[in-house]
Amino acid sequence: MRASLLALAVGAFGIGTTEFVIVGLLPEVAGDLSVSIPSAGMLVTGYALGVVVGAPLMTAAGARLPRKSMLVVLMAIFVAGNLLCALAGDYASLMGGRLIAALTHGAFFGIGSVVAADLVAPDRRASAIALMFTGLTLANVLGVPLGTFLGQEFGWRSTFWAVTAIGVVALAALLALVPAQPAPERGALRSELAVFRKPQVWLALTTTVLGFGGVFASFTYLAPMMTELAGFSDGAVAWLLVLFGVGLCVGNVLGGRAADRALMPSLYLVLGGLCLVLVVFTFTARAALPAAITLAAFGAIGFATVPPLQARVMQQAAGAPALASAANIAAFNLGNALGAWLGGLAVAHGLGWTSPTWIGAGLAAAGLGTAALSGRLDRRARPPRPGPAHPDPVGQRAAVLHLPAQHSSTGAAYGTGPVVEQKSR
Repeated sequence: MRASLLALAVGAFGIGTTEFVIVGLLPEVAGDLSVSIPSAGMLVTGYALGVVVGAPLMTAAGARLPRKSMLVVLMAIFVAGNLLCALAGDYASLMGGRLIAALTHGAFFGIGSVVAADLVAPDRRASAIALMFTGLTLANVLGVPLGTFLGQEFGWRSTFWAVTAIGVVALAALLALVPAQPAPERGALRSELAVFRKPQVWLALTTTVLGFGGVFASFTYLAPMMTELAGFSDGAVAWLLVLFGVGLCVGNVLGGRAADRALMPSLYLVLGGLCLVLVVFTFTARAALPAAITLAAFGAIGFATVPPLQARVMQQAAGAPALASAANIAAFNLGNALGAWLGGLAVAHGLGWTSPTWIGAGLAAAGLGTAALSGRLDRRARPPRPGPAHPDPVGQRAAVLHLPAQHSSTGAAYGTGPVVEQKSR
């Protein structure tokens, strides 16, 4: 089954590369298509909004198809979208290709996660999903820097030709290596939709939007910030993205371990840390060495947010694996769109290249606020501990009257169901 998981990882690598590589090519795209850099930055926003729309829409559209068939359809659409980008002669065509490719993003990761888990024994499911997502991590370490280098040397369209080729390889691998998958049971989509009645699910998704919006407000305008303020050459941007990618890998591992040990404390820590690093970045971005060091720290703390944000949504949306996973991918990308748009708005109004980083810090702080609110609701939903037993009959009757109910009014309101004592996270 390892070959099947590698096929999924190749698809994830292609999708991750096309999502993030545009960040390193904003100056080239803007110059070639005669648009401003903030306008070119809208290609990040457009892709992210395509993911937001496409994640639930494509997941629902494929609810009755066998999962392998749906993955193949999604990858074929991805190839078509990137082919349109490679052939784009103007800004509108490039945006259209980005939107088409983006429609597949959330559904591929949502359905792919379920397929990966089904390919292995129950005690190896987390590792299987992690292997698929390794493709996304490698996209940031290898795909984005190499794509940036390729685009700077041979023109930005060459990058999209390369991503199109990766998509074709992934499509062939899915057809050849992934075993046939049964269609989801009838009514499965309806039962998964029911979890979105819980306010805590929406709070978790909002935290994802705000927290990751803080990352992308600054990350989207990384190339001009590093060249215009820190003094790096255009050719150094690819190496800076490698540095960012290394920080990303470290942060992803550490964030996952922290979330396993104590979910909510780790979420508070990484969101607070992200806010702090972004504030520091606004001062260090004006000198090469401090900027590079802060960039690596930014990559680490920025992507240390991903595991706890993902775990929090999955915790609150238990029973809806594919749709909840796709919804959180949509939330991440809504944050991407929000951050990129707000950052571009600040630059367009003449607030300087560090203004997106200030905005990112504000979004991270807002995400920390929603996480704290969600944690407070968790604590309110827990029943009070029973008091000590009383030896006399009157005391016993009093104790019985104060035993915690299995369905407290607070727990029922937030959909928590029966109260079970758990290890604090």
